[in-house]
Amino acid sequence: MKLVQEMIRKAFDSLKYAYTPYSHFKVAASLLTEDGKIYTGCNIENAAYSPTNCAERTAVFKAVSEGERHFQAICIVNEDAVGNHDYCPPCGVCRQVLMEFTDPEKFQVILAKSGNEYQVYTLAELLPLGFGPGNL
Repeated sequence: MKLVQEMIRKAFDSLKYAYTPYSHFKVAASLLTEDGKIYTGCNIENAAYSPTNCAERTAVFKAVSEGERHFQAICIVNEDAVGNHDYCPPCGVCRQVLMEFTDPEKFQVILAKSGNEYQVYTLAELLPLGFGPGNL
């Protein structure tokens, strides 16, 4: 799975851009388009908290703002205040945003603790009975 390893590496490389002066909990993501391009994102905190943006949404919004609409997979990594990494699933808002642009039965969510330690889920597993464009 060379592509998974590349996504994990790009996500970990993006942790350095996370803006987390309040929580000190960095999250980064790499998003794979259907045609093989990878967009990255990191979390960006705000003193007012609710304007904070997650890494997953940052990656999706970057891609969509450049014309992308179809995605295959996302890799999510994190780092706490002392440098530890653990599996970091997307929040509910990020799951909903991913639902907008993916086939939840096929879209893969890769949660990585390291280059060798990762788990893969479909979005449907993480968001059962999700509400998307097909519900309208």
